[in-house]
Amino acid sequence: MIPGLLKGLAVTARTLATPSHTAEYPDVAPDLPPRSRGVIALLEENCTVCMLCARECPDWCIYIDSSKQTLPATTEGGRERQRNVLERFDIDFSLCMYCGICIEVCPFDALHWTPHFEYAELDIRDLLQGKERLGEWMATVPPPPAADPGAAEPKEVAAAARPARPRRDVS
Repeated sequence: MIPGLLKGLAVTARTLATPSHTAEYPDVAPDLPPRSRGVIALLEENCTVCMLCARECPDWCIYIDSSKQTLPATTEGGRERQRNVLERFDIDFSLCMYCGICIEVCPFDALHWTPHFEYAELDIRDLLQGKERLGEWMATVPPPPAADPGAAEPKEVAAAARPARPRRDVS
């Protein structure tokens, strides 16, 4: 019994003698990995209001409103076109569980992770962030990682590098 007690006291004494590794957060900025998940940013130009992110969100914390806009015909004899215009894109970060499903399902790369994590509010109702605030966070999104040197060229890059097909003369 006594040897076990002495062994336990020796462990406690060693632990007390080692310096702590605690960093005082507000005074010392944390050293985060470059692609850490902080908050979700919105690139409004890429959003086509397809609603995939809102439908797939398990917490239902994404709110989207849109309207139809009629575009005039670009050529004579053409017809008018309609497109969706993003009116409201809000994310309620008090409900969000940061799973990233919305970012994964977005086919147009409108949503991105940003390492920005300092967006605390005094009132929980202020955690509902609109498209303006989500757009401001796009400046903090890191560039995508470089492709592996031995990896195959992506299909998108190969298609963009291919010369355009010559136009057929229709007469």
